[in-house]
Amino acid sequence: MRKGVIWILVILMLFSTACGESLQKAPDYIMEGYDGDVSYRVWDTNLFFERMQEKTGITFQYVQFTDYGKWTERKKELMTGENLPDVLFKAELNASEVRDLYQGGQIIDLTPYLEQYAPDLWQLFEEHPEWKKAVSMPDGAIPALPAINTLQNNDAMWINTAWLKKLKLEKPTTAEELTEVLRAFRTGDPNGNYQQDEIPMTFVGMWELRFLGHAFGILDNDYYVREKDGKVSSSLTTPENRAFLAWLHQLWEEGLLDQNGFSSTDTIRQITDEKKAIPYGLLLSTTPLTILPQNALEQFEILEPMTFNGIREYRDFNGDVVRGTFAITSACKEPEKLVSWINNLYTKEGSLLACYGAEGEEYQWNEDGLWEWNYPLQTVADEILATHTISEGGTTPGYLDPDFQAKYMDEMTRKTVIALQTLKQYSVIPYPPVTLNSEDEAKVAAIQNDLSRYTEKAMACFVSGDTELTDENWETFCNTVNEKGLQEMIDIWQKAIQ
Repeated sequence: MRKGVIWILVILMLFSTACGESLQKAPDYIMEGYDGDVSYRVWDTNLFFERMQEKTGITFQYVQFTDYGKWTERKKELMTGENLPDVLFKAELNASEVRDLYQGGQIIDLTPYLEQYAPDLWQLFEEHPEWKKAVSMPDGAIPALPAINTLQNNDAMWINTAWLKKLKLEKPTTAEELTEVLRAFRTGDPNGNYQQDEIPMTFVGMWELRFLGHAFGILDNDYYVREKDGKVSSSLTTPENRAFLAWLHQLWEEGLLDQNGFSSTDTIRQITDEKKAIPYGLLLSTTPLTILPQNALEQFEILEPMTFNGIREYRDFNGDVVRGTFAITSACKEPEKLVSWINNLYTKEGSLLACYGAEGEEYQWNEDGLWEWNYPLQTVADEILATHTISEGGTTPGYLDPDFQAKYMDEMTRKTVIALQTLKQYSVIPYPPVTLNSEDEAKVAAIQNDLSRYTEKAMACFVSGDTELTDENWETFCNTVNEKGLQEMIDIWQKAIQ
């Protein structure tokens, strides 16, 4: 059952009847985009689009893709400039696709239209220039509009506060304190079943473990680089990374890390039996909902980042901006009208309409100042989201209001949203969004493909002890990552921000 927060989508079709016959009015524009089949949404009949038509008077012919592979192939066809629609919605355009479509003339620069025809989005850009910069090309053009979500959306540390309370422990604030807490979780029988079956910390793969690197000052992104004060560097070959891996190995050897962590998945480690004793002390996950039954959620709270040299920082995986969600093609004769149309999704009213429906119809406010659905949650999950909103199934352009999410009637949902808002204050984006040129992009892709495969496996082997973390083996690791082009990749990312 889906419960709590949800996101958005947009479109519609207009029919009129004349002389006893059903006559279809020619649509004003053609819209194409991706809405995954998991959402079971049909753009032609979606209520959100009907409401938007009533509000704006604009009609669309929809070309909806529900298979991502087919949408990927369609995006390649768009590069030819043939059979262009007027607008791409839920476009799922990555940075290179935006660049190539813009440079090829298939999508247009929206900058000349934004201040006048999208005043609400323009105001957001004025208040947050980093958002504007994130979607701008080197020449200042904005060929595609974003989804903006300020709520943290990456793996966090969720700690079992019921276990802390039972063992009379405080929340850890450093790697050393966390080690002691995990040891107590292992030996103190905090789940109360008289068996030593506790898993002090569960995780999935080296990718999740790397979120603990902040305790050693490591906040590299998935390219293993970080920008700070205009300088790009990597922690891979630093003493801090070696110390981090040595610490993880210590946790592994003492049985404080899930021994199935390198072979597990969220599905495998998920607990569905509400009567089963919870085995986990610390979760690395986007939310405990992916692992725990509903009745166990109240045991877990977000663990604020640990300190390193007196500083608390945490890696922000996605940032606030998802690029490439909306673009207008060169086939459109009146782009200003579509810019005005999409501006609605950057207003509070339009955002809520897209995510949750209409107040009084899909949801309502109660006397406690909290909102709730007007339908059973199962009906919301199975029907309302697909037929009344445009959230899910792909990234929708617009601005998502985290304060509205924090006022949902379910206490655990509110608790989770507020916790993620708290984590946000420590968040650091390792490297700002940029668009590489095609040559540098190809170089980075080749280096990253080779480097990441080697690095993730090598670091996992250091953690598990399959490779001993000796001076000789560490030197081999450092030499290998350098041979695979780490410095060349650092230089490319450095050049991109100058």
